[in-house]
Amino acid sequence: MQPRPVVAEGRPVMRFRSLAVLVVGAVLAVGCGKDPVGTSSSVGINLKSKASDINSGTIEQDKSITSESSNPYGAFVNDARAKLDGHDPSRITVSSLTLLLGAQSSGVTTLEQVFSGKVEVLFVMNDTNHSFPVGSIQAPTGSGPVPLTVTFDSDSMGTDDRAKLLNGSFKTVIRGPATAGFSSNSSAVADLQLTFVFEAFE
Repeated sequence: MQPRPVVAEGRPVMRFRSLAVLVVGAVLAVGCGKDPVGTSSSVGINLKSKASDINSGTIEQDKSITSESSNPYGAFVNDARAKLDGHDPSRITVSSLTLLLGAQSSGVTTLEQVFSGKVEVLFVMNDTNHSFPVGSIQAPTGSGPVPLTVTFDSDSMGTDDRAKLLNGSFKTVIRGPATAGFSSNSSAVADLQLTFVFEAFE
């Protein structure tokens, strides 16, 4: 004889189990299926550092996200708004971030000659000075570009800071411990190039 399915309140439990799997699958599909409405072109930020800029053994440089030629970040936000009929995107993420030691550097040829430990990139909002981690890399080597581990998501921001993010009212900051050789070389210049790719969601 074939075994009979367990019955609960007159209905086979197997039928309920199948229905539950279908419902959970549908919920996951809805939650994970959103594609970005816009992806930026590469947004490059150049930050130069030299020995005289080092404070307590730490390199820290900042620059406005809108400072580069043609303001690709602003173009990205405007394009996302156009695709959303003038509405702001509800969420912005960083999908990739790389660090390169640029050709305009002098006295150093590799990142390990500049940084001796963990390098972090942050966004610091104008006026509020609230900072948000964007990405990091432990002791980068070579000239790059090297990829950073990205952690930024605008869902972690309050309303005021999110508005500043959309308006480009923030600075990109790079910081990390300087090597002894870079700190003592008064003629050395590190041309640090960060390249972001942003995504916007409805």
